[in-house]
Amino acid sequence: MLPEAENIQLEKDELKIEVDGLAELRHTLESIETKMIEAVRSRSDVMQKLDTAQRMSFVNLLYYIILRSEDIRDLQNRLHVLGLSSLASSESHTQSQMTAILQRLGRFSRPAERSGFTYQNAVKDISQKSKSLFGVKTAEAVPYIMVTLDTSFADDPNLVRELLLSGMNVARINCAHDEEAVWSKMIDNVHRASEATRLPCRIYMDLAGPKIRTVLSGKKTKRKGIEIKEGDSIYLTDVAGLDSAGETIIGCSIDGLIPQLKKGERVMFDDGTIECSIEHIEGNKALLTVIRISRPKPFIKDEKGINFPDSTLTLSSVTDFDMACLPFISRHADLVGYSFVRSAHDLENLQDVLAHLRKKDVFIILKIETQAAVKNLPALLIQGMRDKVFGVMIARGDLAIEVGFERMSEVQEEILWICEAAHVPVIWATQVLESLNKSGLATRSEITDASYAGAAECIMINKGEHTIRVIETLKDISNRSGSHHIKKRYTFRPLSIAKDYLSSSGS
Repeated sequence: MLPEAENIQLEKDELKIEVDGLAELRHTLESIETKMIEAVRSRSDVMQKLDTAQRMSFVNLLYYIILRSEDIRDLQNRLHVLGLSSLASSESHTQSQMTAILQRLGRFSRPAERSGFTYQNAVKDISQKSKSLFGVKTAEAVPYIMVTLDTSFADDPNLVRELLLSGMNVARINCAHDEEAVWSKMIDNVHRASEATRLPCRIYMDLAGPKIRTVLSGKKTKRKGIEIKEGDSIYLTDVAGLDSAGETIIGCSIDGLIPQLKKGERVMFDDGTIECSIEHIEGNKALLTVIRISRPKPFIKDEKGINFPDSTLTLSSVTDFDMACLPFISRHADLVGYSFVRSAHDLENLQDVLAHLRKKDVFIILKIETQAAVKNLPALLIQGMRDKVFGVMIARGDLAIEVGFERMSEVQEEILWICEAAHVPVIWATQVLESLNKSGLATRSEITDASYAGAAECIMINKGEHTIRVIETLKDISNRSGSHHIKKRYTFRPLSIAKDYLSSSGS
């Protein structure tokens, strides 16, 4: 064969390899797309129960869940080499992104395939839902800012006025503190300040939820606490079991939890600074071994938080106290925070209660602060879609204890992805610029954290001596870094949240 003929044949062979490779790539994508279409088809009955404004978001969420249930890192690299979208950053418009890639690979687009959210429409949808929740804001690049009010705001309306002028969009009242008379004063001051400044401000009220706390017996023990060291054995019991003598024994403020625990599960005290492991259960007592103490003074004190990150607990997320608060909240609040929600059934119960109480729209904010809520996130979002609009708060305090501090960065990112796929606005909460708020100086890591918080639609800060400086810093960071967030590229290993949802029988 002549050299020229050899070159022609080589070019033909290379072209065939390229065409075959593109065909195989298209086949892989179409196989994933088929699973996506089937996921939607098999849940058509679920879709009919959703608010009509949420149904397209539901479809996009299912597409994204299917995508994230697979390991597509090799597929992404092949798409990237060809100069095509690698499906990274496609959370809000997964369906239309898949269609666009397949078009580039030679598939003729049918009208039905163009019905999904485009990137522009998805951004608009999330923006409109955020506006419904948090109101109007003036600075587009800056997330909405929520500020927690404390008792002092009931007696000093000037504090609220200053915060509004600085950029507060939402005033938060924690129903775990104070009482209705104090809340009323806070709300009146917000309304007066809003009227005086002509700046809108939404009212957000947090349900207290089930507070699991330590209970110690005896005045001396209550005052000093129980001293422990790593390797010690201690007992955890219902309050009724505190009469046991001669043992290091700690009461649990909520009865009925001990029998639900299992050997090997962890029990965390006081914001996770003390970690124990369950050795065995003896009736209404659990024998624990102290395995880590991460605090200078090794004491378990009275009325400190208890977390059970490995346990599956049957525990109502709406307490009797919450039920007593809900009539007031339904009359005065724009948003209600659902603390320690765990399942779609929990959310359905609150939706039913609010349906009977509502005199105006009170939108639900799901506070994601337990392992169960993370695992059940897709089901929670789908249940939430029965309402026209709702939101999610990444409540990083208890959540970090539940999932482990080393996993917190990964988990909060996964929550952001899933919520963006569902077009659900997110509030980024807990310890944002906390050192700056308390001392006037932020740590380096806090500045990085505040920059990343810009990926959420709203940022929550606590009240402190330097709250106005915190707001100004957040605005400055957002204006500087907001334009960089869209430049990140991710590769998609299977996401456990997606796989768990698909493997469960629930919707």
